[in-house]
Amino acid sequence: MDADSQFVLQYMTEIEEAAEDVLTTKQQILDLNIKRNTNREALNALKTAVCDSEKVQVCFGNMFIKLPTSKTKEILKRDQEQLDMQINDLRKGLKAKVNHVYEMQGKPELRGYNLCPLTSDEVMAINSILKG
Repeated sequence: MDADSQFVLQYMTEIEEAAEDVLTTKQQILDLNIKRNTNREALNALKTAVCDSEKVQVCFGNMFIKLPTSKTKEILKRDQEQLDMQINDLRKGLKAKVNHVYEMQGKPELRGYNLCPLTSDEVMAINSILKG
C-alpha cells in the first residue's frame, strides 16, 4: 500500500471508530431510559398499594425480595435519580462526540445542538418581565 492509501484507510478507520462511539452512547441512553421507565411504572404501581407497612416482592437482578412498601419506594426513587444523572451525563458527552465526528469529516458544527432548557428561575424571571 502506498502512503496515500494508508492515510485514507487510517482516516476512515478513525471516523468509523468515532461514529461507533456515538452509536454506543445512544444505545446506552436508550437502555437507561427503558430501565427508568420500568422504575416509573413500579413507582406508580406502588402508589396504589394499600399500606406502606405492607411488604411487596421486588425483583433485584435475578432474585425476588420482600421489602416494606416505603423502603421499596425509597430505593426506586434513589435509582431514578441515579438513572437521570447517568442519562444527562451521557447526553452531554454525546453532543461532544457528535461534534467531534462532524469536525473529523470537515463539516461545520451543528447549529442549535448545544442549546439548554431554561431553568425554573429563568422562566419565572421571563414571566415576571412579560407580566410587568
